[in-house]
Amino acid sequence: MTKNAFITGNSSGLGEGLTQTLLSQGYHVYGCSRRGCTLTGNIYDIKCDLTNFDSVTTALDQLLENVDSLDLVILNAGILGQLQNISDTSMDELQQIMDINVWSNKFVLDWLLKSKISIKQIILMSSGAAVLGNKGWSGYALSKATLNMLGRLYAHEFTETHITSIAPGLINSKMMDYMCNEVDSDAFPALKRIQRANIEGKVLSPTQAADRIMEALPFLKNYESGSFIDIRQILAPDEYAELMAARNMHSK
Repeated sequence: MTKNAFITGNSSGLGEGLTQTLLSQGYHVYGCSRRGCTLTGNIYDIKCDLTNFDSVTTALDQLLENVDSLDLVILNAGILGQLQNISDTSMDELQQIMDINVWSNKFVLDWLLKSKISIKQIILMSSGAAVLGNKGWSGYALSKATLNMLGRLYAHEFTETHITSIAPGLINSKMMDYMCNEVDSDAFPALKRIQRANIEGKVLSPTQAADRIMEALPFLKNYESGSFIDIRQILAPDEYAELMAARNMHSK
C-alpha cells in the first residue's frame, strides 16, 4: 500500500534530507517550499511562500487535490533570525520569525483540518531552544516555544491524528554555518557547546538527521499527542544528558 507524506520547507537542509529519506522508504512525497525541491522520484512539488497566506490555500488545493490520506505530515519550514539579545530584537524582526515559524504552520494546520484528509501523524519541527532559553536565541526560542503550544492545542482538534513537536538535534546547515562562523560565542556562551560539537564531528548531516527522525517516529506515539519531545531523549540519551547539563550550568 502506498504511503503518502506531506512536508514543508523541503528545498534544502533538513527538509531536503527528509524528502530524500522518505522517497527511499517508498513514500509518495508532496512538498512545498519557496524555491522548490529538485529531487526526483515519486515527488509532487509546488513552489509556495508560506508567509503569503492567500497563496497557500491555492497551492495546497492544487498539491493535495487528489490525496485522501497522509501517513505523515512534517511541518519543517522555519528560520533562525539573528542571534541577539531579546531587548535588541525589533518587533518587525519578531513578526517575521513568528510568521514563518508559527503562523504559517497554523495556516497549514487549519487547511488540513478543514480538508478532511485522513492523517496518521503530524510532526512540528521545533528545537531545544524552545525550552533551553539560552541568551541570544530571542525570537527563535520564542517562536519554537509558541510552536510547541500550538501543537498541544491542535492535538485537541485533530482527534484521530497523533501530533508531536520535536527537537531533531544539531544539523549541518546554513543555520549551523551562521552560528559557528558569524556569531560571537563570548557574547552568547551557549554557542560554545554547538561550535565544539561541530569541530568534533558530532553535527549530523541533513540525511543523517532525517534517518534519525524516521527511526524515532514509532516511539513518538508512546507520548501523549501534543507533546514536545527532543528525540535525543529516545535515541541519543548521552547526548541529551550533556545538553541538559550544559543548560543547568548556564542557568546558574
